[in-house]
Amino acid sequence: EQLAESGGDWVQPGGSLRLSCAVSGFSLDQYAINWVRQAPGKKREVVSCLSNEDLPYYPRLAKDRFTVSRDRAKNSVILQMTRLKEDDTAVYFCVTDRHPVCTGYVPAETDLWGQGTQVNVGS
Repeated sequence: EQLAESGGDWVQPGGSLRLSCAVSGFSLDQYAINWVRQAPGKKREVVSCLSNEDLPYYPRLAKDRFTVSRDRAKNSVILQMTRLKEDDTAVYFCVTDRHPVCTGYVPAETDLWGQGTQVNVGS
């Protein structure tokens, strides 16, 4: 089982970015996939989640700006981010705790994490 993120880049404030999480070794019909970010000096936080039945979860910081979806053909989960702010600068990880539903909590270190992709927002 593996998760692999891609799509991180440098973008100006107000811009958009599309991150992808490629899933291998299991089906997205089994587990929810979280997007978690960590900025320097800050705690990890969930920015979105997609359940095994394609039900999305967004915390307040992401509502109306981020959209999570599934690409069935590629067995991937997509995070579309818009109206990016400098505070969105962080390493973004896709993670599963191997549960089918979204809890809103950051999964444990021992759960399945990708390697992360760096997003930088600045002028």
